[in-house]
Amino acid sequence: MAARIIDGKSIAIQIRSELTDRIAELKRRGIVPRLAAVLVGDDPASAVYVATKQKTTDAMGMASEVIRRPAHTSFDELASLIGDLNRRKDLHGYIIQSPLPDHLDEASLVELIDPAKDIDGFHPENVGAMTLGFPRFLPCTPAGIVELLVRSGIPIPGSEAVVLGRGNIVGRPLSILLSLKSPNGNATVTLCHSRSRDLAAHCRRADILILAMGRPESVTGDMVKPGATVIDVGINRVDEPTTPKGYRLVGDAHFASVSEVAGAITPVPGGVGPMTVAMLMTNTVTAAEQQLANAG
Repeated sequence: MAARIIDGKSIAIQIRSELTDRIAELKRRGIVPRLAAVLVGDDPASAVYVATKQKTTDAMGMASEVIRRPAHTSFDELASLIGDLNRRKDLHGYIIQSPLPDHLDEASLVELIDPAKDIDGFHPENVGAMTLGFPRFLPCTPAGIVELLVRSGIPIPGSEAVVLGRGNIVGRPLSILLSLKSPNGNATVTLCHSRSRDLAAHCRRADILILAMGRPESVTGDMVKPGATVIDVGINRVDEPTTPKGYRLVGDAHFASVSEVAGAITPVPGGVGPMTVAMLMTNTVTAAEQQLANAG
């Protein structure tokens, strides 16, 4: 029996609609939530992603801007820009779009962001608060995945969750969220990575299997527990000469075989991606509310 498709687009629309009243209340008090994206260089995927964020922000009645800098921009120049963004009263949150050119130390730049404007949730102060269970902002993709599970009726407490990939953007923070003592946590979590032995055996134990390794179609149906929920974070471009663009987008799951075994699965695209943007909007509204409260 084919797996149920978890529609990230429709759930993201629901989350965005739930922000309507909060945005209206902020506007009533003279505040238009504003976010900015700093885009360094000319990475095509980053440009598309930032444009999607800007389009969504505008459609929700918030304000947005894209700050572009050439690829040769120095660390000191970006640090100066970050200082300016931290001081701007009209700007409630901003992101530094990844990936950055190789000569820039992304972690050091993130540390310069005002934690109250860190709507990506990557500043060490915000990561620490999340780890302790008292978050200001949650990282957008992990938070979006938890929302996907909760709103799709997938039970997290008591489940065996296996996360493939230990990156700081998705895998590691997600493993923390799923294991927190909270209504949307309390899972038993295994965090796998490139040095894990017998990856297939780990996968077959999972009630919830999160794929975030960036290896196209590497997880096949024989690696999945029957009835498991599979959340595919991977977005990989593979050559396909027969298509107009010459390529197709695939996840880390071999969708055809995995969907025959799993109970539920996210598609690529249309699964996790829209949720990441929706959670960025949520963090922006939260940042505006918090800054307004602190100003009072």
